[in-house]
Amino acid sequence: MRRRSPPKARGCDRKGAQTVDLEFLMVRGAPPPPPTAPYSHAVRAGDFLFVTGQLPSDPKTGDCLVPGGIIEQTHQVMRNLQTVLAGLGSSLDRTVFARVYLLNFADYAAMNGVYASYFAPGRMPGRTCIGVTGLALGALVEIDLVVRPNDEAARP
Repeated sequence: MRRRSPPKARGCDRKGAQTVDLEFLMVRGAPPPPPTAPYSHAVRAGDFLFVTGQLPSDPKTGDCLVPGGIIEQTHQVMRNLQTVLAGLGSSLDRTVFARVYLLNFADYAAMNGVYASYFAPGRMPGRTCIGVTGLALGALVEIDLVVRPNDEAARP
């Protein structure tokens, strides 16, 4: 389900300190990066996955945003994140930290209601919410994650 680029060999820096392997990951079924924004869906660095911010685009239509407002867009962002994580053998319940980029803080309460519904009570990840003046494709919300996958999660 996932496509990997060749892993970077573990090595040492000039001072002899061990460096961390990096693995650049793409997930089939997740929204593809547009030609103008090259990125990996996630990068594995040591024991953590750094998941690229997901927009409320429908994976079937590519660059098109889902119709609707902040509620529909936040649901789609969370579904896109679930798709990426599932393709990497993990899930939202392993999220350590989230960054939410929000176009309009008047949407904060509605976004929060949807966002919180994807996590178990008492298991909310650390989070920062950042107000922005614009997002790609005219989106209202974008979310990226730092995840510590299960020990059983697929590894190279």
